[in-house]
Amino acid sequence: MESYAEYSHAIAALVIFTVIILFLSPFSALAKQGKGLAPGATPDQDYTDKAYRLNRAYLNGTETLPAFLAVTVAAILLGASPAWVNWLASIALVARLAMLVVHLRGIGKPHSGVRSILYVISWACMVILGVLALVAAF
Repeated sequence: MESYAEYSHAIAALVIFTVIILFLSPFSALAKQGKGLAPGATPDQDYTDKAYRLNRAYLNGTETLPAFLAVTVAAILLGASPAWVNWLASIALVARLAMLVVHLRGIGKPHSGVRSILYVISWACMVILGVLALVAAF
């Protein structure tokens, strides 16, 4: 496992993001249950509703996690630059954590606000990680 030690920050970023999404799951379910919604139901699209924002934060994380895992693990396994992989995965994690706070606190507008900027930052990091993986593969 020493060969992966150079990527410890990137691996930690994956684990942290995964644990946070797992942590959000029961809270999203409880918030929906508190509104009388059936399991699997989605709250009305009302950004002022805490249950809606919590559910969106959870779903947004579950939608993003597979891509984040795929490009980061690929970059690690293909031997892309550890410094770049660690930095990009860490920046993506920080942007996602900030986005989570924005979601949960209801900060800004639902569209084209701080949340959108944070999304683009994390998205760009993941795209670059994917490019690094592809370059390392060939």
